[in-house]
Amino acid sequence: MILDNRGLQPPQPMMRTLAALEELEAGQQLKIINDRRPMFLFAELDEQGHVYEVEEQEDGSFAITITKQGV
Repeated sequence: MILDNRGLQPPQPMMRTLAALEELEAGQQLKIINDRRPMFLFAELDEQGHVYEVEEQEDGSFAITITKQGV
């Protein structure tokens, strides 16, 4: 699943991302694209135990692949 959060104002990208993660089963991945590095989202993902990889894009946006962990 890919979620394009570009153009949205905080906290919309984080809220959309967390809602989408709730729909996934453990082990499934969600790729999000954000205009900026989502530092508050990273803290929430760490707290929930999810694994993520961050790639800065040429246009300055960030592509983050999140793997949902069993909760």
